[in-house]
Amino acid sequence: MSITLWAARLERPLSEREQEIMLALLPPGRRERLLRLPLEKQREPLCAYFILRLALRQQYGWRDLPEISLGTMGKPGFRENTGVEFNLSHTRGAVLVGLSDQPLGVDIERIRPVGRKVMARLAQADTEEDFFRCWVRWEARTKRGGNGVGSILHSEAPLPPGEHYYELDTFPGYAAGLATRSQEKPEALHRYSLDNML
Repeated sequence: MSITLWAARLERPLSEREQEIMLALLPPGRRERLLRLPLEKQREPLCAYFILRLALRQQYGWRDLPEISLGTMGKPGFRENTGVEFNLSHTRGAVLVGLSDQPLGVDIERIRPVGRKVMARLAQADTEEDFFRCWVRWEARTKRGGNGVGSILHSEAPLPPGEHYYELDTFPGYAAGLATRSQEKPEALHRYSLDNML
Protein backbone atom coordinates (compact mmCIF):
# COMPACT_ATOMS: atom_id res chain seq x y z
CA MET A 1 0.00 0.00 0.00
CA SER A 2 1.22 3.46 -0.76
CA ILE A 3 1.65 6.18 1.86
CA THR A 4 -1.19 8.68 1.99
CA LEU A 5 -1.12 11.97 3.87
CA TRP A 6 -3.77 14.39 5.12
CA ALA A 7 -3.18 17.83 6.63
CA ALA A 8 -5.56 20.42 8.04
CA ARG A 9 -5.01 24.11 8.72
CA LEU A 10 -6.97 25.29 11.76
CA GLU A 11 -7.37 29.02 11.33
CA ARG A 12 -10.17 29.61 13.81
CA PRO A 13 -11.59 28.11 17.01
CA LEU A 14 -14.02 25.20 16.77
CA SER A 15 -17.67 26.08 17.19
CA GLU A 16 -19.52 24.27 19.98
CA ARG A 17 -21.38 22.26 17.35
CA GLU A 18 -18.16 21.23 15.56
CA GLN A 19 -16.62 20.19 18.87
CA GLU A 20 -19.72 18.13 19.75
CA ILE A 21 -19.70 16.37 16.36
CA MET A 22 -16.00 15.52 16.56
CA LEU A 23 -16.17 14.34 20.18
CA ALA A 24 -19.16 12.08 19.41
CA LEU A 25 -17.16 10.30 16.69
CA LEU A 26 -14.22 9.44 18.96
CA PRO A 27 -13.97 6.05 20.68
CA PRO A 28 -14.79 6.43 24.41
CA GLY A 29 -11.21 6.00 25.62
CA ARG A 30 -9.89 8.70 23.28
CA ARG A 31 -12.77 11.01 24.21
CA GLU A 32 -12.15 10.65 27.95
CA ARG A 33 -8.43 11.28 27.52
CA LEU A 34 -9.03 14.35 25.37
CA LEU A 35 -11.60 15.86 27.76
CA ARG A 36 -8.96 15.85 30.52
CA LEU A 37 -7.08 18.54 28.59
CA PRO A 38 -7.89 22.22 29.15
CA LEU A 39 -10.42 23.45 26.58
CA GLU A 40 -7.84 25.62 24.79
CA LYS A 41 -5.64 22.55 24.19
CA GLN A 42 -8.37 20.30 22.76
CA ARG A 43 -8.74 21.69 19.22
CA GLU A 44 -5.59 20.28 17.61
CA PRO A 45 -5.71 16.70 18.99
CA LEU A 46 -9.46 16.53 18.40
CA CYS A 47 -9.01 17.61 14.78
CA ALA A 48 -6.09 15.18 14.35
CA TYR A 49 -8.29 12.23 15.29
CA PHE A 50 -11.14 13.59 13.17
CA ILE A 51 -8.80 13.80 10.14
CA LEU A 52 -7.58 10.26 10.91
CA ARG A 53 -11.18 9.07 10.82
CA LEU A 54 -11.81 11.00 7.60
CA ALA A 55 -8.66 9.50 6.03
CA LEU A 56 -9.66 5.94 7.00
CA ARG A 57 -13.11 6.46 5.52
CA GLN A 58 -11.71 7.86 2.25
CA GLN A 59 -8.94 5.27 1.95
CA TYR A 60 -10.72 2.11 3.15
CA GLY A 61 -14.38 2.94 3.56
CA TRP A 62 -14.20 2.41 7.36
CA ARG A 63 -17.16 4.02 9.08
CA ASP A 64 -15.74 3.95 12.60
CA LEU A 65 -12.37 4.62 14.14
CA PRO A 66 -10.98 1.30 15.46
CA GLU A 67 -9.87 1.06 19.07
CA ILE A 68 -6.46 2.67 19.59
CA SER A 69 -3.79 1.59 22.04
CA LEU A 70 -0.44 3.12 22.96
CA GLY A 71 2.93 1.38 22.64
CA THR A 72 5.47 1.36 25.47
CA MET A 73 6.88 4.74 24.37
CA GLY A 74 3.45 6.24 23.69
CA LYS A 75 3.12 5.61 19.94
CA PRO A 76 -0.57 5.13 19.05
CA GLY A 77 -1.70 2.21 16.92
CA PHE A 78 -4.79 0.14 16.28
CA ARG A 79 -5.34 -2.44 19.02
CA GLU A 80 -6.44 -5.11 16.52
CA ASN A 81 -4.22 -6.07 13.59
CA THR A 82 -5.88 -4.22 10.72
CA GLY A 83 -2.87 -4.20 8.40
CA VAL A 84 -2.99 -0.41 8.54
CA GLU A 85 -0.43 1.76 10.30
CA PHE A 86 -1.03 5.41 11.09
CA ASN A 87 0.78 8.30 12.66
CA LEU A 88 -0.44 11.76 13.51
CA SER A 89 1.00 15.05 14.63
CA HIS A 90 -0.42 18.39 15.67
CA THR A 91 0.92 21.80 16.46
CA ARG A 92 -0.82 25.10 17.07
CA GLY A 93 -3.01 25.69 14.03
CA ALA A 94 -2.33 22.50 12.04
CA VAL A 95 -2.52 18.70 12.04
CA LEU A 96 -0.90 16.00 9.89
CA VAL A 97 -1.94 12.34 9.49
CA GLY A 98 -0.23 9.54 7.56
CA LEU A 99 -1.48 6.04 6.61
CA SER A 100 0.54 3.10 5.30
CA ASP A 101 0.83 -0.67 5.56
CA GLN A 102 4.07 -0.35 7.52
CA PRO A 103 5.26 1.87 10.38
CA LEU A 104 5.69 5.53 9.54
CA GLY A 105 6.32 8.72 11.45
CA VAL A 106 5.01 12.19 10.65
CA ASP A 107 5.58 15.51 12.33
CA ILE A 108 4.41 19.07 11.76
CA GLU A 109 5.56 22.15 13.66
CA ARG A 110 4.58 25.78 13.47
CA ILE A 111 7.70 27.84 12.82
CA ARG A 112 8.06 30.18 15.79
CA PRO A 113 10.79 32.11 17.60
CA VAL A 114 13.59 30.05 19.12
CA GLY A 115 16.63 31.41 20.93
CA ARG A 116 19.88 31.44 18.95
CA LYS A 117 21.68 29.38 21.61
CA VAL A 118 19.00 26.69 21.50
CA MET A 119 19.08 26.61 17.69
CA ALA A 120 22.86 26.29 17.64
CA ARG A 121 23.04 23.71 20.44
CA LEU A 122 20.26 21.41 19.26
CA ALA A 123 20.41 21.71 15.48
CA GLN A 124 23.39 23.88 14.52
CA ALA A 125 20.80 26.03 12.77
CA ASP A 126 20.91 29.77 12.11
CA THR A 127 17.22 30.33 11.37
CA GLU A 128 13.95 29.18 12.89
CA GLU A 129 13.01 27.57 9.55
CA ASP A 130 16.20 25.46 9.56
CA PHE A 131 15.73 24.59 13.23
CA PHE A 132 12.19 23.31 12.72
CA ARG A 133 13.17 21.43 9.55
CA CYS A 134 15.70 19.56 11.70
CA TRP A 135 13.22 19.17 14.54
CA VAL A 136 10.48 17.57 12.39
CA ARG A 137 13.07 15.22 10.89
CA TRP A 138 14.07 14.05 14.41
CA GLU A 139 10.47 13.69 15.49
CA ALA A 140 9.27 11.85 12.38
CA ARG A 141 12.19 9.41 12.55
CA THR A 142 11.72 8.62 16.23
CA LYS A 143 7.94 8.33 15.84
CA ARG A 144 8.38 5.86 12.98
CA GLY A 145 10.42 3.62 15.25
CA GLY A 146 8.16 4.17 18.26
CA ASN A 147 11.06 5.53 20.32
CA GLY A 148 11.21 8.62 22.49
CA VAL A 149 12.67 11.76 20.95
CA GLY A 150 15.66 11.50 23.30
CA SER A 151 16.87 8.46 21.36
CA ILE A 152 17.97 10.64 18.47
CA LEU A 153 18.07 14.21 19.79
CA HIS A 154 21.45 15.97 19.97
CA SER A 155 23.23 13.40 17.81
CA GLU A 156 21.03 12.49 14.89
CA ALA A 157 22.37 9.44 13.14
CA PRO A 158 22.46 9.29 9.35
CA LEU A 159 19.56 7.50 7.69
CA PRO A 160 20.27 3.77 7.87
CA PRO A 161 19.85 1.67 4.73
CA GLY A 162 16.18 1.27 3.93
CA GLU A 163 14.98 4.34 5.84
CA HIS A 164 13.64 7.28 3.86
CA TYR A 165 12.77 10.80 4.91
CA TYR A 166 10.68 13.32 2.96
CA GLU A 167 10.11 16.98 3.71
CA LEU A 168 6.47 17.88 3.16
CA ASP A 169 5.03 21.10 1.80
CA THR A 170 1.93 21.60 3.94
CA PHE A 171 1.13 25.23 4.78
CA PRO A 172 3.12 28.48 4.86
CA GLY A 173 4.77 29.00 8.25
CA TYR A 174 4.99 25.26 9.05
CA ALA A 175 7.68 22.59 8.71
CA ALA A 176 6.60 18.98 8.19
CA GLY A 177 8.16 15.64 7.40
CA LEU A 178 7.61 11.91 6.92
CA ALA A 179 9.89 9.01 7.88
CA THR A 180 9.29 5.56 6.41
CA ARG A 181 10.94 2.34 5.34
CA SER A 182 8.68 2.12 2.31
CA GLN A 183 10.43 2.58 -1.01
CA GLU A 184 7.37 4.30 -2.41
CA LYS A 185 7.26 8.06 -2.24
CA PRO A 186 4.16 9.47 -0.56
CA GLU A 187 1.16 10.21 -2.71
CA ALA A 188 -0.28 13.70 -2.95
CA LEU A 189 -1.02 15.47 0.31
CA HIS A 190 -4.73 16.05 0.92
CA ARG A 191 -5.24 19.51 2.46
CA TYR A 192 -8.22 20.63 4.50
CA SER A 193 -9.39 23.60 6.50
CA LEU A 194 -11.95 23.64 9.31
CA ASP A 195 -14.54 24.83 6.81
CA ASN A 196 -14.21 21.79 4.52
CA MET A 197 -13.50 19.04 7.09
CA LEU A 198 -17.10 18.45 8.17
